[in-house]
Amino acid sequence: MKATVTSRVHRTASLFVVLAGLGAYPAAGKPAETNVIVSTRAPADFALTADPNAAAWKGATGVIVEKDRYGKPVPGHRTEVRSRWTPQNLYLLYISPYEELHLKPEPATSDDTNKLWEWDVAEAFIGTDYADIKKYKEFQVSPQGEWVDLHIDRGAKPPLHDTEWDSGYEVKARVDRDKRVWYGEMRIPMESIGLRGAKEGSEARINLYRCQGPPPDRKFINWQPVNNETFHTPEAFGRLRLR
Repeated sequence: MKATVTSRVHRTASLFVVLAGLGAYPAAGKPAETNVIVSTRAPADFALTADPNAAAWKGATGVIVEKDRYGKPVPGHRTEVRSRWTPQNLYLLYISPYEELHLKPEPATSDDTNKLWEWDVAEAFIGTDYADIKKYKEFQVSPQGEWVDLHIDRGAKPPLHDTEWDSGYEVKARVDRDKRVWYGEMRIPMESIGLRGAKEGSEARINLYRCQGPPPDRKFINWQPVNNETFHTPEAFGRLRLR
């Protein structure tokens, strides 16, 4: 019996080594990359539904966004962000628990909503200029389907936040008031973020955020803590990796 058990252990260990080499498990001694969100390729572009159970989102990987700007947990707001991609578009899906919604009256969804960040939003800042990381793009979606996209240049004097820039991106949002969760989905043209010719292995710089709830208890939640009062801290960005 002992010999059988030992043989099984050796076979299991060998299988683990093989799978690690194939990327199924992390290689021994290799730390997990906590600053990387992996975007898995979709067979084709798909309609936005803001539904995490939609076929297009099954099996998609994601990250958890649950810390404040200084890295402390924000209870009750553990947000999942998933990503998929095609050569034409990058998709992001936010699954966003909330305690209380803070919504703009008379929402408009046919055009940009300037200063949307003063209300509840999910945000993505994405940059591909590694020579000048202070230049990047900003995308927002609200629980009501409002949106705004901006070209950012934090190195300009004064800093440039260009709301006239048009990425051509689309959004979809849905609120489940029974579960106290809202869902926000983005489809961002690859060309608009500088990833024309995107392929497996392509990377960009990214951070993910939420502004949630009414003052004075407003929550500011980020994926990679910025250790600053502003989300506009590109030094803190993580990485988006296409797989």
